[in-house]
Amino acid sequence: GGAYYLISRSLGPEFGGAIGLIFAFANAVAVAMYVVGFAETVVELLKEHSILMIDEINDIRIIGAITVVILLGISVAGMEWEAKAQIVLLVILLLAIADFVIGTFIPLESKKPKGFFGYKSEIFNENFGPDFREEETFFSVFAIFFPAATGILAGANISGDLADPQSAIPKGTLLAILITTLVYIGIAVSVGSCVVRDATGNVNDTIITELTNCTSAACKLNFDFSSCQSNPCSYGLMNNFQVMSMVSGFAPLISAGIFSATLSSALASLVSAPKIFQALCKDNIYPAFQMFAKGYGKNNEPLRGYILTFLIALGFILIAELNVIAPIISNFFLASYALINFSVFHASLAKSPGWRPAFKYYNMWISLLGAILCCIVMFVINWWAALLTYVIVLGLYIYVTYKKPDVNWGSSTQALTYLNALQHSIRLSGVEDHVKNFRPQCLVMTGAPNSRPALLHLVHDFTKNVGLMICGHVHMGPRRQAMKEMSIDQAKYQRWLIKNKMKAFYAPVHADDLREGAQYLMQAAGLGRMKPNTLVLGFKKDWLQADMRDVDLYINLFHDAFDIQYGVVVIRLQEGLDISHLQGQEELLSSQEKSPGVKDVVLSMEYSKKSDLDTSKPSSEKSITHKESKGPAAPLNVADQKLLEASTQFQKKQGKNTIDVWWLFDDGGLTLLIPYLLTTKKKWKDCKIRVFIGGKINRIDHDRRAMATLLSKFRIDFSDIMVLGDINTKPKKENIVAFDEMIEPYRLHEDDKEQDIADKMKEDEPWRITDNELELYKTKTYRQIRLNELLKEHSNTANIIVMSLPVARKGAVSSALYMAWLEALSKDLPPILLVRGNHQSVLTFYS
Repeated sequence: GGAYYLISRSLGPEFGGAIGLIFAFANAVAVAMYVVGFAETVVELLKEHSILMIDEINDIRIIGAITVVILLGISVAGMEWEAKAQIVLLVILLLAIADFVIGTFIPLESKKPKGFFGYKSEIFNENFGPDFREEETFFSVFAIFFPAATGILAGANISGDLADPQSAIPKGTLLAILITTLVYIGIAVSVGSCVVRDATGNVNDTIITELTNCTSAACKLNFDFSSCQSNPCSYGLMNNFQVMSMVSGFAPLISAGIFSATLSSALASLVSAPKIFQALCKDNIYPAFQMFAKGYGKNNEPLRGYILTFLIALGFILIAELNVIAPIISNFFLASYALINFSVFHASLAKSPGWRPAFKYYNMWISLLGAILCCIVMFVINWWAALLTYVIVLGLYIYVTYKKPDVNWGSSTQALTYLNALQHSIRLSGVEDHVKNFRPQCLVMTGAPNSRPALLHLVHDFTKNVGLMICGHVHMGPRRQAMKEMSIDQAKYQRWLIKNKMKAFYAPVHADDLREGAQYLMQAAGLGRMKPNTLVLGFKKDWLQADMRDVDLYINLFHDAFDIQYGVVVIRLQEGLDISHLQGQEELLSSQEKSPGVKDVVLSMEYSKKSDLDTSKPSSEKSITHKESKGPAAPLNVADQKLLEASTQFQKKQGKNTIDVWWLFDDGGLTLLIPYLLTTKKKWKDCKIRVFIGGKINRIDHDRRAMATLLSKFRIDFSDIMVLGDINTKPKKENIVAFDEMIEPYRLHEDDKEQDIADKMKEDEPWRITDNELELYKTKTYRQIRLNELLKEHSNTANIIVMSLPVARKGAVSSALYMAWLEALSKDLPPILLVRGNHQSVLTFYS
């Protein structure tokens, strides 16, 4: 892939894809330029002998078209034939150069009227300075000459066909630059020392008597070509395109040399362009061009690419004007060289350990200077063409960036991203926390991220582009097996998060139980200041059927979080959060006839289907094939269908509804901050915030005004404030009875047992509720039941409820009683977030 491969693997697919297309196109147009150069020489010869077919322009088109067809045949025949043809053309070219050099030492009298006098110091001195005529400038001439120096990447473009490209490309390229530079300078100096700029070709223009006003080199050599100043002449360096043929010892050999130079360059470009384009298409950066990736034969020849290059070249050959084609190519090649130089500089700037240039005299700043010079020269040559080139490169760059091809080439862009992240993280670690810059940085106990989509999407809604989100996954079981699973899951689920546009990190850990794993994550997750400050968990919906030891571990997570100065958020959906047991059902739902109410279920299943794929493509395909070969899965029950519908509810626009905030305790403001952050997101922007607070019946208006003033100072937009004067009223009797029935299996009933037996049970089962504890916290129990009644009364239609999480004193309230409080508080409600900050202020009056 040559330059494309260099740039794409250095700067990534965005720049590589852009420049690859342009570089392949430039090489295709270069074929036309070289062929037109060849055709012009042939037409000059035909003109000399008065045997033109039609006229000069059309003859160039005809000869060019025939020539490019022959070159295509040689290219399609394979690299062996192309290499043999290049050797033959090289021999002819060397003979032509030798012919020219010999000719400069043999000045004939017949050639003097045409301006050739042999090596003369007078001619060298006169020709040494510039003499631009008409509208030509240094850069307009440079634009036409520059393509003569673009063949330096010919070796890199066929790197796949070289036996040892690592050695051959640098040696061959540097040697080619050295030799061609010496040849170009040598020819320019030689012809500039032998031939004057203007000559009439008339033998009668010799000077017989000395002229007073004639000071040119020709005058000093007894020729008066002053008439060329008023009338155009046909000979001399400025007028005769065939001046090398005139100077040479044997003119036909120079024509053969021109044929050789143009045809060898055309052949090299005709081979290079399809191979660059094939390499580009193989990477599938532009899916529309995928058909050109196919190769044929043992050398994987890009025959389709040859045909495309042939058609592009033929189109430009029909222009039949060398001076029009050359500047177009110059711009594209300069853009390519600018990016090659920049890619080398960028690799050094990224300080990647894998970047180890072997060239002894390499300097990154010279590479940057080269890139800048290329860009400047592009604008100096032709500003609008340079601007057009940049627009094309930028357009292709944006397209590839938007498409995000799934490639990993270890580019310097990736290395620089890492370096920037590292430097900023270190710099950030020295910055003290400030309330104005507080942001919720959440450690979300998702398990496998695709198993709890509602939990994942809701937290993502208030952390996206605001704070850190880490998906914690505790692997339990045998250590060896868990480590193997973690290694696979790390890549699998991080890629899944990226694919599903989740701005989050996946953090697996191995531990004996959930609590231990969460402790590890809370202590070690994050980097410097970029570490979590809030633990987010799903509500343990099955706690009534679960082993109470697991419930005890779950409740102790809250205490661990508070000990480590974390805030805690518990999210409850009445249908539940975990859909992992349903992920084998996607084929069933995608094949069912869907009623309007089941549409969301299908979306969820498709969501799950994506999440189930393995990290490697072959195994994913194998997995899918295996599933499709199974018989139909069992239909989902109503509860599972509702669970699937609920799991996707935070992926949709939330509509014009309310976010109800029940701010019952001052926890630093996290209970208010999360709803505000939700309303800043597109999905939630139409939702209004309603704030509920506790108060006294005789102070309702005063409390409402005070809260409105406070929220205004916090600059939090709200639609209503409701002061609940009846918050401390005793709950309904039937609700108290239901609560007592719920906790009955978990009570110790120590008053009905022997003291020793009761103590032993309490020691073995510390989660049990004692009679003393129940009596001591009766008021708090009634409060949770009463709050649930009020929530059903006021917030039953809200999109989401955000409420202060009740906190139990560690060691004083049993796990069963605390879990029962949470159950009583949050049952039979819309989605609810129970939030408790760590009492660190997260809101401030000051902006």
